[in-house]
Order: sequence, then C-alpha cells, then structure tokens
Amino acid sequence: MSQAFKHTPPATQPLTSKTNVADPALWESYSYFPIFEQMRQEDPVHYCAESTYGPYWSVTRYEDIMAVDTNHHVYSSDAHLGGIIIDDGIQNDPENDFKAVNFIAMDKPKHDEQRKSVNGITNPNNLQHFGEIIRKRTSNLLDSLPVGEEFDWVSTVSIELTTQMLATMFDFPFEDRHKLTRWSDVSTAEPGSGIVETQQQRIDELMEMAAYFSDLQQSRKDKPDNIDLLTMMTHSPAMANMPPEEFLGNLSLLIVGGNDTTRNSMTGGVFGFSLFPEQWDKMVADPTLIDNAVAEIIRWQTPLAHMRRTALEDAILGGKQIRKGDKVVMWYASGNRDTSIFDDPDKIIIDRKNARRHLSFGFGIHRCMGNRIGELQLRILWEEVLKRFSRIEVTGEPELTNSNFVKGYTSLPVKLHAL
Repeated sequence: MSQAFKHTPPATQPLTSKTNVADPALWESYSYFPIFEQMRQEDPVHYCAESTYGPYWSVTRYEDIMAVDTNHHVYSSDAHLGGIIIDDGIQNDPENDFKAVNFIAMDKPKHDEQRKSVNGITNPNNLQHFGEIIRKRTSNLLDSLPVGEEFDWVSTVSIELTTQMLATMFDFPFEDRHKLTRWSDVSTAEPGSGIVETQQQRIDELMEMAAYFSDLQQSRKDKPDNIDLLTMMTHSPAMANMPPEEFLGNLSLLIVGGNDTTRNSMTGGVFGFSLFPEQWDKMVADPTLIDNAVAEIIRWQTPLAHMRRTALEDAILGGKQIRKGDKVVMWYASGNRDTSIFDDPDKIIIDRKNARRHLSFGFGIHRCMGNRIGELQLRILWEEVLKRFSRIEVTGEPELTNSNFVKGYTSLPVKLHAL
C-alpha cells in the first residue's frame, strides 16, 4: 500500500531557476517530497525565475520559514501586494476587477482589529460548549457507519463532521450546510482544477456565497448576544461595515480555516495509520497518547502546504538576497519534514517529543486562530473511534487534491473492523 509515498525516492533532476515545486501536477502524486528534500539539502532558499505564478522564492527549511513567518515588518501578507497564496490570480484578477481581502491578508493594525472581532469564538466556555456538540455528533455518525463494508472516509466522515461544525460556528441553516463545503472548495480552487473550470465560474459562486450570507446577516442585527462568527462580524466595530470585498474575503477565510484543514487531517490520520500500523497499535495500547498523536498527524499531514509573503524591503534570508517586492513562499509541507528539527520526519510517530513544534498553524501574528477547535475535533474523533473499532483498513489508494495550497484528499476508500 502506497510504498512510493512511504519511501519516496530521491530527486534525480538538478535544481535550476526553472524548478517549480508549486506545479499543481506534482501535488497529485506526492512528487514534491523529493524536490523539497533536495532543496533543503542543496538550496534551501530557492529562486524560481519562471512559473505560471511568476518568479518566487521557495523557503524550505524550518528555521528560515520561522524567520519569515515571525517578521511581519519585512514580509507582508497584504492582499494588495499579493496576499497569502502563491497564485495572485486567486485573490486578485485584474481582468474581472475581483478582489477578496481578509484579515490574514492584512498587516497591522487592521489585521489585529478584525481578528480580535472573531477570536472570542475559541474562548474556554465556547470550547466546552462546542466539545459537547462535537462528541454527540461524532458518536452518532460513527454509530451509523457500515462495519465490514467499503465506503469513502472523506465524504462520509471528514467532510460531514467538519461541515456540521462549521454550520454551528456560523449558526448556518443546517439543511443547507453542504453549501459551506462547496464554497470552501471553490475559495481555494484554481481554474481548471476540476472544482471550477474558469475564474468567472469561481467568482459567480463566491458572489452567491456573499449574497446568501448577506441575507443571513440581516437576522443577526437584533441578536448581538448570539455566539457565532457571523454575529460577531455583524456587531464588531472593525467588521460591521466592511466593504464587499472584505466581507467576502473574511467569509472565505473562516470557512476554509474551519473546514479544509481539519477535514484533511481527519483523513490524513486514517491514511497515515495505514502506512504505519505500529503507531495505531501504540495508540490502542495507550489512549493517553491521543493528544500528542493529533499534533503529530497535523505535522505529518500539513493540511495547508504553503503561505506566501511579499518583501517590503531588501533582506537577506538563508544567505540569499531578497529584493523589495519579491514573492516569498513558506513551504510548511517542507519545514515539517526538516530533519534538523524532526527525527525520521516522513513517519508518523505518535509519541514524538516535539510534535507540537510543527509549522502547520503558522507562527507570529497570523497563527491559526481556530487551532484549538481543530485539535478538539480531531481528539474527540480518535477517542470515539477507539471505543468502536479495532482498526480502519484503507482498501485503496487515496485521491489527492489538485492544489499546491490545500494539501488534502478527495477520496479514501476504507473498511471498518469492529472491536
């Protein structure tokens, strides 16, 4: 099963200025792993002079990524300079005059003001409340699954659980919750990816999302005490009167952040345990390892492969001269496999001592605000799985997302075995 993934062969082509590790085709076949390993060893801050995304720097070692991520004074997330994704066109299409701006694609002070408006969703009282909901839903879903019959874990479990939680966090009409899944996919999709065919199709669907939420928002104006993200946005001085591009951008950010990352870690854990079954046995023998296993799965999966910044001034990074205006891409998927930080990093090791040092949530002012909710969902999932099943058998190869940003799965066939 997936030996090519488990033991990735070394890269055979020399690195050049045309080496483009962001090519989405590489991300459908795990072909990026050997390239990142080669970059970390030979050219950890690598310049690609030509690509469909224009020229960019690849930052591949852990310490260099941290240097960029924690220095917002030099490396900007501002959407007007390019934003957080390597593909400028996803956030800013000059032909369509389409711009989507969110607080993660802003610098201080506006970033802090908008982030603070919704950060309360993860306070301890809310986490306790959400935990009760998550456990009930997880238990009900797992009890409904067929034992001994093949089904798709992605659509049946990962998408369903995270979409239910996302609907709760927005107080979104539960019967329409699968719209959130679609909008999450569309928000990060490149035209021709199989999710949307054209940029115009993508824009049309996101405008549909904005219109739906705008109508929904009207019902929140006289309910300031509701505990949900849309109400918080509606009654926050920093977000109440956002222009349309910021309203749309922040909706996309919160939907993707609350959905894609957790759902792909849910699937990544199942796939990872199939590759390293001794780690599953270790967790079965000692369920107290679940908390650390969650962090290790998030490191190993790295559900968002990269974040991009734009240099505000000339700087030296990893011995390379970065010029003002350069596109700098932090490859979390590479930094989380850096052998100078993580021993045997291609393996899941659920009792890894430094699993929580992973880069998957980012660092600095843009560190993921929903990390505790995501970890909570994953912890509860594995706790409830261990109560019911002796193992989850992966019965075929996973299908991977056609994306260099969302590192995930579109399908994973499995079969459950009862205790």
